[in-house]
Amino acid sequence: MALLDTYGRVHRDLRISLTDRCSLRCTYCMPEQGLPWLAKPTLLTTEELIHLARIAVDLGIEEVRLTGGEPLLRRDLVDVVAGIAALGVEVSMTTNALGLDKLAPALVEAGLTRVNISLDTLDRDTFRELARRDRLDDTLAGIAAADAAGLAPLKLNTVLMRDINDHESPRLLAFALEHGYQLRFIEQMPLDAGHTWRRDNMVTGEEVLTRLREHYELTPVDQRGSAPAERFLVDGGPATVGVIASVTAPFCGACDRVRLTADGQVRNCLFARTETDLRTPLREGASDEELADLVRACITAKLPGHGINEPGFLQPGRPMSAIGG
Repeated sequence: MALLDTYGRVHRDLRISLTDRCSLRCTYCMPEQGLPWLAKPTLLTTEELIHLARIAVDLGIEEVRLTGGEPLLRRDLVDVVAGIAALGVEVSMTTNALGLDKLAPALVEAGLTRVNISLDTLDRDTFRELARRDRLDDTLAGIAAADAAGLAPLKLNTVLMRDINDHESPRLLAFALEHGYQLRFIEQMPLDAGHTWRRDNMVTGEEVLTRLREHYELTPVDQRGSAPAERFLVDGGPATVGVIASVTAPFCGACDRVRLTADGQVRNCLFARTETDLRTPLREGASDEELADLVRACITAKLPGHGINEPGFLQPGRPMSAIGG
């Protein structure tokens, strides 16, 4: 039976957070000192992760995206990838690429098919300002290693911050075009741990396009489907650039994603205010059908949209690092 909500949306994409920890401290995500991390006993084991992934696949999930925090910090990552790939679904990963230069070949052998890599700047000083770590070279090495290992299409995710890196969009696109990567600009969302997000300080998708059009001809691509990015042919194509305008142009009506946190909670929306606990019943011996019923009930309760643009909107209790992208 498909994972169908009351608005007719079929859910085929499962995002699994493997950890809430991260090797960077990006200003739009978490404070410089980090956060109180999830206690290790609360984290799902490799066996538990694969068990729940199998139930999700039986419910119609076709792709599993591994996220964090930073998934490369999980020591059993290769085993997780291999176990989920054995279920017959596509396995991808969102990462900051720190350490990917060492792990990329093993991950590909285990069954990883593609990666989305965060790259907000090509300037070392700006990287240090945004990520509070001097790791640009390591990020670029991880990107190159992913490319060499055959993880394709290789997508780069960029969040632009006003008066910090918003002027870099043409340079970042030139870098992506030169190497054959797919670049996607993402509007900053109200998911930071410090709740410092302000709408008037957010670089909008339309602003991104306006600046890019000063350097490139952009032609809209039809047939977006459930993909979050609105894509544009660059100078006639075939290369494209994407804009994910989650705030100013929500795409909730086509959303097919469901999320599982590192501590075993199902979330039917990135901005959900409630979660469904799978870890406790799993550890107490619940049957697969009972666990599947909990997932179905969670999806059935999904709201029509994230509500960011509604007067009563409240940020979710967890920050992005503890939810998974």
